[in-house]
Amino acid sequence: MRRVVIVGGGLAGIAAALECARAGAAVTLLEARGRLGGAAYSFARNGMVADNGQHVFLRCCTAYRSLLDEIGAGDRVVLQPRLSIPVLAPGGRRAWLRRSGMPAPLHLAGALARYPFLGLRQRISMARAMGALRAIDPDDPSADARSFGEWLSEHGQGQEAVEVLWELIARPTLNLLAADASLAQAAYVFQEGLLANAAAGDVGYARAPLGEIHDVAARAALARAGVEVRLRSGAASIVSDPAGFRIEINAAPAVGGDAVILAVPHERAARLLPTRAGIERGRLAALGTSPIVNLHVVYDRRVLDVPFAAGVRSPAQWVFDRTESARVSDGQYLAVSLSAADAELDMTVDELRARFLPALAELLPVAPQARVETFFVTREHAATFRAGPGVRALRPGPRTALAGLVLAGAWTDTGWPATMEGAVRSGRTAAREALAWLARLPESKVAVAV
Repeated sequence: MRRVVIVGGGLAGIAAALECARAGAAVTLLEARGRLGGAAYSFARNGMVADNGQHVFLRCCTAYRSLLDEIGAGDRVVLQPRLSIPVLAPGGRRAWLRRSGMPAPLHLAGALARYPFLGLRQRISMARAMGALRAIDPDDPSADARSFGEWLSEHGQGQEAVEVLWELIARPTLNLLAADASLAQAAYVFQEGLLANAAAGDVGYARAPLGEIHDVAARAALARAGVEVRLRSGAASIVSDPAGFRIEINAAPAVGGDAVILAVPHERAARLLPTRAGIERGRLAALGTSPIVNLHVVYDRRVLDVPFAAGVRSPAQWVFDRTESARVSDGQYLAVSLSAADAELDMTVDELRARFLPALAELLPVAPQARVETFFVTREHAATFRAGPGVRALRPGPRTALAGLVLAGAWTDTGWPATMEGAVRSGRTAAREALAWLARLPESKVAVAV
């Protein structure tokens, strides 16, 4: 039986393992940590189950949604029947970005026409810019070489419009400010999520802790598929020889395989890739990283009356009610997600508390009367690659120069930004590449597990 070894147990590795097992390969999945799920995981803190950060998906994230069904976790998420985003501003002002039953792009026309945080001329200018963005080819290298912020300025979008509308969508999906982001990547996000299909942007999120989905449910599905999962088995090196591949593991026997799918973050991939793979380390390093900081706040009473909300004219970007999923019985647990959080990354917990609790009080009228029971911070220093101008050309495809060694991860060239959807798509693409290689191998070349 053909043997595939997958290095990395994040969403890309899970998707690749299931795809290979379904095709009849013997699959071993190696994960350095004691859990699966990669960058989307849960942990215990102060008697509750907290996620490391808030992860959302859209209706257009078809690969991720199908993975949820495949691992039996489709009932542990919520997907809006129709896009509806409450937008909060200081002073308790609230607007809604809702789609109508009209076809795209008219489905957003009513909400944008009534958007109170922009004047009439700004709204008209914004509508024209949306139309122009539809015409951008995300695969055009010249569009990728340009800054989204520069393009917005050329199309009459001032700083106010950027902050209260454009970055409302672009910042959390690209994990960059508009000025730092690639125009091509931003165009892809808006086209795929909002402008091409009316239902594409409906928002989904987990109703259970992420660990129950990406670890517990995923491990059960992998076991049913016959995948051997080895936790706390970090790969130290990948060696290619005439018999196949040998993956050296820290403080454990090596594992042999006919094909290897390397599904780890790009910084780690650069250290593990053999020279013969033909991927320069400097190329992967140039993908860079962008941080995400999450604030976890438990109040003694309910202060947010919707499942989630976006903040404008406020440092609090997106706020989510995680009370039920965290098993908090008294009060309300809010997760505040801060993307492109370079400034917040270096702030102390006390500094973050001093800045963001007053900001939440300005957005949520009930918050000033509530008592903060718990406040803590999680930081993902290298949450995503930096989808800046010119970076698309640096993202490798699944193939390497070493036949049988394949790459997976949201940082590979999926077309998507660094999202759960991109990770799953990359894993499935890598699996198909690995399986195609195995199909070409003569029987005499089948490796034996070490």
